[in-house]
Amino acid sequence: MKIIMFYHSLVSDWNNGDAHFLRGIASDLVKQGNEVEVWEPEDSWSRMNLVSDFGNEILIEFYNFYPLLKSHFYREHNGDIEWIVKNADVVIVHEWNTHSLVHKAGEYKKKYGYKLFFHDTHHRTVTEPGKMSEYILSEYDGVIAFGKVIRDIYIKNGWTKNAWTIHEAADTKVFYPRSSENKEGDIVWIGNWGDDERSDEIREFLIEPVKELNLSCTIYGVRYPDDALQELNKAGIEYRGWLPNYKVPEVFSKYKITIHIPRGPYVKALPGIPTIRPFEAMACGIPLLSAPWSDSENLFNPGKDFLFAQSGKDMKHLIKEVLTDQDLSRQLSSSGLKTIKEKHTCTHRVNQLNTIFEETGVNKTLINNS
Repeated sequence: MKIIMFYHSLVSDWNNGDAHFLRGIASDLVKQGNEVEVWEPEDSWSRMNLVSDFGNEILIEFYNFYPLLKSHFYREHNGDIEWIVKNADVVIVHEWNTHSLVHKAGEYKKKYGYKLFFHDTHHRTVTEPGKMSEYILSEYDGVIAFGKVIRDIYIKNGWTKNAWTIHEAADTKVFYPRSSENKEGDIVWIGNWGDDERSDEIREFLIEPVKELNLSCTIYGVRYPDDALQELNKAGIEYRGWLPNYKVPEVFSKYKITIHIPRGPYVKALPGIPTIRPFEAMACGIPLLSAPWSDSENLFNPGKDFLFAQSGKDMKHLIKEVLTDQDLSRQLSSSGLKTIKEKHTCTHRVNQLNTIFEETGVNKTLINNS
C-alpha cells in the first residue's frame, strides 16, 4: 500500500514535537511492507532553524538513527502536490499544513480516488477555532485526533462526519531503557519554554523545588528567552540547549528522575491528552513525576506508573521521596514501562490505523499484503 504523509517535518524535531510520533508511525508502516513517503515543505521553519544552528550534518545523523525513513521536500505553488498524490492509496495530511494544501489534497482525491485523512495533534481546535474551521475537509474520509476531546469537537462542529482517537505513543525501537551505573545528576527535564504557555508551571514544579532542595538538574530545549536562562542560572540549573529526540533515551539513563510539565491549553481545555513526553519517559524506564493534568481517558495508572504533584510544595515532597526510596523508584520505573509495552507503542497505533483504513474501505487486499 502506498501511503503519502504531509507533515511539517520528519527530519527536524527543533520545536516540532510531531516529528517524534511521526517517525515511529512511519517506521512501523514501512516494516509492515508499505511504501511510505513523508513530504515536508522545502522551507519548513523547524528544519531551517535546525540547519541554521547545527548545519546539514545533523540531518545525516538523523538517517543513521532512522535508516528506513526518508523525507521528501515539496514546493506547494509549483504544482508538486498533484504528482505526489496521484498514485497513492492513502494520504494523511497533518494539521500543521496550509489551508491551501489541505484543500488541494481534497480536490485531487476526487480525481484519483485515494483515501484521505486529516491528523490533528495540537490544541488549536480550542485556542484558535476560527482558523481551524477554515480548513476544508468535506472530501476527507475523516479526522484522526490525538485525544477524544478533540475528536468530539470536530464532530460537534460539523467539520467532519468521521473522526477517531489515536493517542500519541512511544517508538520503542528507539525509546527503551539504557543501563547507566553512574548518574550525572538528580533531575533532567526535556522541553521547550515556548510562548509562555507553561512558564509559571516550570517555575512552580521544577525551578523552585530544585532550588529549595539544592538538587543537580539539567534542562534541554529551545526558545528560552534571556530572562528564563537567568532564572535557571540563579537556581543552579544547567541549560544545554536543543537535544535530538533520538538521543533522549541515552540522556534519561544518566539521571534519577524526570518531570512532565504539560502546557496550559492541554491542562485547562484538553483533558486526557498528556502529549508524547510521558510515553517516551516511561518507555525508557526513568521514574516520572508530573504536574497536574487529567487522565480522563485512563491511559495510565497514576500512583503506579508515575506520581502526580498537585502543587509545587507537593512536587518538592515527591522528588525527595523518590530520590531517597529506591524501592519506590524501581516500582515506578517497572510499572510505567509495563504499561507502555502493553498499551502505548507505535505498533499499537499502527494497528489502530489499519483498522480505520479497513473501516473506510481501503482495499483489504492491499492491507493484507502490507
